[in-house]
Amino acid sequence: MRPRLALIPGEPAGIGPELVVHAAQQDWAAEVVVYGDAVVLRRAADTLGLPLHLHSRDEAPQHPRSLAIVDYPHPAVTRFGTPDPANVPSLINAISHAARACIDGELDGLVTGPVHKAVINQGGITFTGTTDLLAAQAECEVVMMLANPAMRVALQTVHLPLREVADRITPDALERTLRIVDAALRAQFGIVAPTLAVLGLNPHAGEDGHLGREELDVIIPTLDRLRTEGLQLAGPLPADTAFLPDKLRGFDAVLAMYHDQGLPVLKHADFANAVNITLGLPYPRVAVDHGTALDLAGIGKADPSSLFAAIRTCAQLAARRVGA
Repeated sequence: MRPRLALIPGEPAGIGPELVVHAAQQDWAAEVVVYGDAVVLRRAADTLGLPLHLHSRDEAPQHPRSLAIVDYPHPAVTRFGTPDPANVPSLINAISHAARACIDGELDGLVTGPVHKAVINQGGITFTGTTDLLAAQAECEVVMMLANPAMRVALQTVHLPLREVADRITPDALERTLRIVDAALRAQFGIVAPTLAVLGLNPHAGEDGHLGREELDVIIPTLDRLRTEGLQLAGPLPADTAFLPDKLRGFDAVLAMYHDQGLPVLKHADFANAVNITLGLPYPRVAVDHGTALDLAGIGKADPSSLFAAIRTCAQLAARRVGA
């Protein structure tokens, strides 16, 4: 049995609908169900000059590359590059209902396209990101991990000003993150005994306290305690050498202390095939690693590589979940 994936196009005025049309031209090792607006998708297909065959979930497909769709019509006419806050409720409903279908076992994984946070907030919904929305719905704690063929990088803190990062790296917070990452690598990725590289916060991992005490006071004691339970943790490692290819080959994932400590390296290595994986949810969720690209919407130049990688990754994780 092939895994069943929900696919969210994302912001209707961005490149998400065009990416979904590109995805509709491919054969996937999963049943893909789009939660979005059929009219928007058909307009994107017309713009690209590509065929698009849609069918409801209770209909048999009439074409070999037909996508099932759960239609969430947007009330306002969408214009490429110009988001409309009036369309926010239907977008959020699509995300929430698709995630609920995953929680209830109706679907096996969730792939999400890019959304526009500012427009969602303008639409009257307090929104910090799709990851936080999904975590609140599932009532669980999560960790963001980006991945591409070169590496996996999880984040201890995400979207914080640098002056606030050190205060957020506490023993409890670090332990929670390490446990979530270790458990996900075992359960979702099938790694029996994962090895996780943990970066230091400060240059040279603190230089024995001369460049900061976070390593001595927080990171090292936490790693030592978890090692006694069997977690395989390397570090804290200096961030400027931890990503050298010879070292990376010994790690299943890297934990960076803050956003720009790890992600520039990952994106430089292979941005086109990078995806964003949410660890800790009761189902696999994989997102594209780029934004709505409003300036590219409607001109046919959007690169679907990240969405393709997200679908492939989610299908692999979901297949392991259902034993396919």
